[in-house]
Amino acid sequence: FDGRILHRDSLANVQEIAPGAINLMTAGRGIVHSERTPPGPRAAGQQMLGVQSWLALPLAQEETEPSFQHFSANVLPIVEDQGVFARVIAGAAFGAKSPVETLSDWFYVELRLSAGASAPLDADYEQRALYLVEGAIEIAGERFDEPQLLIFNPGAAITIRALSDARMMLLGGAPVDGRRFVWWNLVSSSKERIEQAKRDWREGKFPSVPGDAEFIPLPED
Repeated sequence: FDGRILHRDSLANVQEIAPGAINLMTAGRGIVHSERTPPGPRAAGQQMLGVQSWLALPLAQEETEPSFQHFSANVLPIVEDQGVFARVIAGAAFGAKSPVETLSDWFYVELRLSAGASAPLDADYEQRALYLVEGAIEIAGERFDEPQLLIFNPGAAITIRALSDARMMLLGGAPVDGRRFVWWNLVSSSKERIEQAKRDWREGKFPSVPGDAEFIPLPED
């Protein structure tokens, strides 16, 4: 939403992300990355405001090859109507479809509402949620203030009304196909796989990030 950050990874990608853009990194069998404030904005004392989200890969793709995609703000579809601004980052919503390639059925939308404006959240996806970044909204007569995460019942009719100028992220998709375990930066359906990844990290078996030599030890070390 505000500020710039520089992404580097072990696939040799170097990409600055600016407001309205998306970096989608697929870890798969393993990737290493860094995120740094570029020298110019750092010297200027920039303020940063953004959202980072993690998405579980389907079981069949957990060990896929790592990859990275960048989409600038001008290629992501925008829908505007009577105080409603929706940027469709992934999936389909508000009659628009994002060009971002995904390995599962999910959607992600930045929604801004002017005070008094309303927008529906369609029930096209079984699981839906809303993260309120800024402002206050009303749903079914109940008020919600920032910051707050709302999770909706499948199939429920949802209309979001802004009580003030508001910004939120809409997200959801098909249910995850099984349990996931998270430890530090490691995610897997298998605890044994996480233990192997921990050993590999300690032993320096993960690939390095060209241009960024800093090593961060495991939290328990």
